[in-house]
Amino acid sequence: MTVIKGYRRDNGKIGIRNHLLILPTVVCANQVTSRIQQQVPGSVAIPHQHGCSQVGADKERTHKVLVGMGKNPNVGAVLIVSLGCEVINAQDIKQEIEVTGKPVVWIDIQNEGGSVKTIQKGVEVAQELLKKIEDIPLIDIPLSELIVGVKCGGSDATSGLCSNPALGRAADTILNAGGTIVMGETTEIIGAEHLVAAKAINQDVQQKLYKCVEQFELEVERMGVDMRGGNPSPGNIAGGLSTIEEKSLGCISKAGTAELQGVVDFAEEIPGTGYYFMDSPGNDIECVTGMAAAGVHVVCFTTGRGTPTGNPIIPVIKITGNEMTGRRMADNIDVDVSPVLQGKETLDESGERIFESIVNVAKGQETKAEILGHQEFSISRIGISL
Repeated sequence: MTVIKGYRRDNGKIGIRNHLLILPTVVCANQVTSRIQQQVPGSVAIPHQHGCSQVGADKERTHKVLVGMGKNPNVGAVLIVSLGCEVINAQDIKQEIEVTGKPVVWIDIQNEGGSVKTIQKGVEVAQELLKKIEDIPLIDIPLSELIVGVKCGGSDATSGLCSNPALGRAADTILNAGGTIVMGETTEIIGAEHLVAAKAINQDVQQKLYKCVEQFELEVERMGVDMRGGNPSPGNIAGGLSTIEEKSLGCISKAGTAELQGVVDFAEEIPGTGYYFMDSPGNDIECVTGMAAAGVHVVCFTTGRGTPTGNPIIPVIKITGNEMTGRRMADNIDVDVSPVLQGKETLDESGERIFESIVNVAKGQETKAEILGHQEFSISRIGISL
């Protein structure tokens, strides 16, 4: 039985990293948050543009993502930094994260008396929180508890021909071991949604998937724009992809062959094991952020053109099927499966190498994105600013 290494949290869930997360509730707290993070090695921060002038579902999405990032089991402790007058309620966020049993502290810039005092207090608190989580033991964990996100970005013709189907082989190995696979990017199943729906375990799951696509298409229609040029992007087109349908047919192969257990909303916690679809944008950073907020442990990210995308709390494994990209962007690429297109390796063999990379990362090996400090974070918005 394949085992990985992880940290058992008080609520029973496992994390493959043990981060101290410094979480601003609002854009106004970003600078203070960043200054605390800079002075506390071992901590990570998630500056963002939101947290105020939001209402309704848009406000709730920001709240959900911030809570989800704090609840992700790769996070051992959380320091929340608020301004004091924003629409996002820091007390509610603290209480919802505390349900996991991890230590959570909240400080407020207005209550502390300004930026300098809050930074000083934040550094002290963050150092204390780090001491609390340093003693959490690293233990053997069965592979069945691992949740893996599968994502593609900067795609080209090699993505559908090679890296995505190779990742699909690795996804099947994870699923056969009892683990969980999460695929997102509603934009990038358009034209192939019927093939994804055909794997659904029941009609309710099918209909929810179709509803996601329908809502996206209606929103594009409401805006009165043509999606082409935005997706496929100019880079996709230069890489040999001519239509969204062509891109989608290559995209969906990365999730493997298992039945679709359910469809979840953006940043919604994954409710079980098996294969799930998340209703999310195709935008690289927003999609990976949604997965992290949903509790995913690690993301496998295929790219033909190349991208440095990472995340503050979950490792992102970069995979390419383009030999030139593998050489040119070696700093960013973790697994090069281009030997498949050269006839030197089968898809099954490439899939095995991807699976081995997942296991190694889940045992503590750093990805290229982690080594380089790529910690991109972005919340997908669904409303106007007031």
